Amino acid sequence: MRWLVDLVALVACLLTAPWWLWRLARTGKLRSDWSGRLGAAPHLPAGTPGRRLLLHAVSVGEVNAIRTLVGELAAEGVEVVVAATTNTGFARARTLFGNDLPVVRYPLDFNFAARRFLDRVRPDAIGLVELEVWPAFTAACARRGIPLGVINGRLSERSARRYARVRALVRPSFSRLAFAAVQTEAYAERFRALGAAAERVVVTGTMKWDTAEITDTVAGADELANALGLDRSRPLVVAGSTAPEEHALLDGAVPEGVQLLCAPRKPEWFDQASRDLPGCARRSRGDVGSDRDRYLLDTIGELRRAYALADLCVVGRSFGSLHGSDMMEPIALGRATVVGPATGDFQATVDALLAGDGLVQIPATELGATIASLLADPDRRAALAANGRAVIEREQGATARHARLLIELLAPDR
Repeated sequence: MRWLVDLVALVACLLTAPWWLWRLARTGKLRSDWSGRLGAAPHLPAGTPGRRLLLHAVSVGEVNAIRTLVGELAAEGVEVVVAATTNTGFARARTLFGNDLPVVRYPLDFNFAARRFLDRVRPDAIGLVELEVWPAFTAACARRGIPLGVINGRLSERSARRYARVRALVRPSFSRLAFAAVQTEAYAERFRALGAAAERVVVTGTMKWDTAEITDTVAGADELANALGLDRSRPLVVAGSTAPEEHALLDGAVPEGVQLLCAPRKPEWFDQASRDLPGCARRSRGDVGSDRDRYLLDTIGELRRAYALADLCVVGRSFGSLHGSDMMEPIALGRATVVGPATGDFQATVDALLAGDGLVQIPATELGATIASLLADPDRRAALAANGRAVIEREQGATARHARLLIELLAPDR
């Protein structure tokens, strides 16, 4: 049966190859660690019996969410291995953890790839960050008696609807979970509906509150400002994690005399962003200064530095057809922050920040007026930043709860 499942998946891949090969080539993702994606992870040496934990974080956001968790687990003697799926996630994981622990590529969901991966990594337990409950991988773990748990669990309404269409296929995977530690009760209900045992689903909050480091300065921020040629005497709006449909909107919304720095969420969006921001200085080219006061941060890993330079932050993927980006980082840095109406992927976070008057949420039609109003009112910006930081401090604590669950998963008497 396992070979039949792989055969069906392989046939499906071949039939859809023209589409996904074109998409990978267009986005530059065709150049990847394909041997790793087929399960050829490094052969890790044997560790302390019962202490090796694999944490699977799909991409950059999930990798960033486990920064504090990895440290807490290591302090308890847990041998952590981090797996990532995307190229950007893998690169971020190696930057954060590569000097201290193994970082491996998570395999595609074929039985042979899962088997090869588990043979080489040899985890005693596995934590799946946010979701990633795949049929072949969870089945391979079940056959070996390797327990899995979801941490920082998140299942949006639209994802739940897609899963519901193939409920018969995904239900066994969800039923194999030793626990599902999820961010909200709404997510908990969706996990249960898809097959997770009710008594194994627990609401623990989100670890992203814990990774939001409250500080007023960021190393390298001044160097970034000098490299781009930013005028520190004039106001700067930093728009982070932006989507293609937002750059022209932002270009038109920022008042004359105000500098705008955009940081698109994905590398494949950089060139289009440059066209939508005429005359922009591109960080990747080493441009210094812009006659139009427009700057493009088309690099990876520098957004935090840019946020630290801002007088006002706008968090993207929220003014169009997408579903929001994480807004905690600029708020933790003491920056007044604005988002659009499309924040479904971070709704619990948005709700908490709005309730505490630590965030501004507006439709796209009000973006220009809101930016002008906030730039003219430093007291309001300071109040937003202080209120937002207070919400972050109040909501922290989920990382410790997740660490306890994972350590219990490793316990020999589980």
